[in-house]
Amino acid sequence: MIPRVAPPEKSANLCARNAKSGPRRRRQFYIMRAVCLRLVLFCGAILFSSARADFQGSTHMMPFDEDTIAYSKTPSTGPISRLQKAIADGTTKLPFDPKFGYLPAVLRALGISQESQVLVFSKTSFQRERIDPESPRALFFNDDVYIGYIPGSPMLEVSEVDPKLGAVFYTLNQTPVERPKFARNDQCLECHASAKSMGVPGQLLRSFEVDSSGVVDLQSGTSQVNHRTPFAERWGGWYVTGTHGAQTHRGNLFGEKAFRRAEKEPNYRGNVTDLTEFFDVQKYPRNQSDIVSLMLLEHQTHMHNFIARLQYETVIALQQYGKIDHLKSKVDSFLEYLLFTEEAPLTNAIKGSAEFVKAFESQGPADAKGRSLRQLDLTTRIFKYPCSYLIYSEAFDALPKEIKAMIYRRLYDILTGADPSDKFKTLAASDRKAVLEILQSTKKDLPDYWRPEPTKTAAN
Repeated sequence: MIPRVAPPEKSANLCARNAKSGPRRRRQFYIMRAVCLRLVLFCGAILFSSARADFQGSTHMMPFDEDTIAYSKTPSTGPISRLQKAIADGTTKLPFDPKFGYLPAVLRALGISQESQVLVFSKTSFQRERIDPESPRALFFNDDVYIGYIPGSPMLEVSEVDPKLGAVFYTLNQTPVERPKFARNDQCLECHASAKSMGVPGQLLRSFEVDSSGVVDLQSGTSQVNHRTPFAERWGGWYVTGTHGAQTHRGNLFGEKAFRRAEKEPNYRGNVTDLTEFFDVQKYPRNQSDIVSLMLLEHQTHMHNFIARLQYETVIALQQYGKIDHLKSKVDSFLEYLLFTEEAPLTNAIKGSAEFVKAFESQGPADAKGRSLRQLDLTTRIFKYPCSYLIYSEAFDALPKEIKAMIYRRLYDILTGADPSDKFKTLAASDRKAVLEILQSTKKDLPDYWRPEPTKTAAN
């Protein structure tokens, strides 16, 4: 956990008072100032070296628990809330599995593929005492829900993306009962609502060196990982299965000896396809921590946070000012991320679980030519068509109409070439055209000006 530092103005006033109070106080003042400066430098090094800011102020906290948003007081309407209602009225049953508890039933009820399994062994959960390289935490996910499972744990960890609130957290006891209940757990916000989640309740995906027991070295890595993060900086504290050629990453490494050896022998724990040597894989639904699944996870967690940030910014701005003109630059930053303009390029082909790829791509939607924003490339970039599939998500669709109108106008101008700004110069004309046509065919709420004009036929 990064140490908290008092606001600069409060620290300055306190230090000034202490400096006037005699030799002993002055010594305390200088010691405290030195400590504060070191903490500021340490925190700053972590925050600023780990990831670029999305826009000025994107790491500032939003007042999500004040009256406008009222996060803690507002009931969720997301997938978990709906599942709980179905359990309560008896329309959905969650059978208890003797080996995995409620995990298989929950995944089926929420439409989450077991092939999405990824494994993290860094101690970065509130169940950190149960996690280490021999007992990693498994994560399963779809577009709207994340499920965490640790063998032997008395509970499942659950995070949903609520259309209005952003991330909402739950636990589900692994004890067989007639009607299991997801318990909302806002204590998760101690870590999941910070500068690292764009100042809103959100998801975190980090990459750090860890020791042989999974304890994180905060000075060693990246506290925000997404599709912009260089490949070599990803997945510290995670298992990674799949092939990636000569590209190196930090996955499958724990303990100083392993990291030092990796410096001399790049990829000595790369291109791993079987995790049996590390732990008992029979304790998990799959023998994998799929590299493609990890790449999608790191893209979509930040995208979810960005959508939630726009939701909060818009609701608060409309209440306070009645307009959102000042959000134009933030919309541009959002579109840069949506369109992968700063994606870290791949230098070798990626190959992961064929079953996961098939399950993911089959969800569509596709246009008349069979093209979909879910089609993967995995040779030089993640997707064949550079636009996030989360543009179809419930959270995106629930954005206030004012901000969606701004997003759609700017996106249309970018894709049609009407906007030649340097921010989007990495988008090839062929990609712009393909994304435009796919969206015109598959996104149902586009403004009328998006619709192509009907082809005129010559008169007889």
